[in-house]
Amino acid sequence: MKAVLLVLVVLLALVATFAVQNPGTIVVRFLTVSVSTSLVVVIALSLVAGVLAGGLARLPAFFRRRSEAAAAAKRIRELEAEVGDLKGKTGGPAPFAP
Repeated sequence: MKAVLLVLVVLLALVATFAVQNPGTIVVRFLTVSVSTSLVVVIALSLVAGVLAGGLARLPAFFRRRSEAAAAAKRIRELEAEVGDLKGKTGGPAPFAP
């Protein structure tokens, strides 16, 4: 976790340095829309879009792991109940005799 945080801080520092060194105004065109804005705004929006895209790409794996964990927890409860039933039928664990 600390390594991920360190990488994130370094990435943000690099983006901030790039944005400060390139303060010019640019024209962004998409289809029929044309907007004149600062390069810093474009860089920040691109970073946010990349983070969101990365997060969305991880969602299927997150839900799959969550489902697998729920199934494993259910199986554990079933096995614990089975062990409890078996202990009840045998009268509990056998005493240790040397």
